[in-house]
Amino acid sequence: QVQLVESGGGSVQAGGSLRLSCTASRSTASFNAIGWYRQAPQKQRELVAIIENGGRTNYADSVKGRVTISRDNAKNTVYLQMNSLNPEDTAVYYCNAKVPGSPGVQYSYWGEGIQVTVSS
Repeated sequence: QVQLVESGGGSVQAGGSLRLSCTASRSTASFNAIGWYRQAPQKQRELVAIIENGGRTNYADSVKGRVTISRDNAKNTVYLQMNSLNPEDTAVYYCNAKVPGSPGVQYSYWGEGIQVTVSS
């Protein structure tokens, strides 16, 4: 089992910045990948950014150039730096970890989510 705890959400005005943190209950160095998803009202959950064990990153087109994902394995924490926020970024943001199990098996763990609200 892996517990993920998000922090750093809140309310900002358009153009502002936030840094989200997600701390895992055990070493993130063993994770296949860890990342952030978001879900806005009446919309499906979508990928925001993800970082793989080897360091490769992937971003949603809607956030490229504004968002940076990073990880600190010594702190078991992944960060999401979000700049130039706009009201379309308003959503509940979820941390997700993909953790290897038995050969050929991967488990997916979710945090409880944290609200980000951007006002115009």
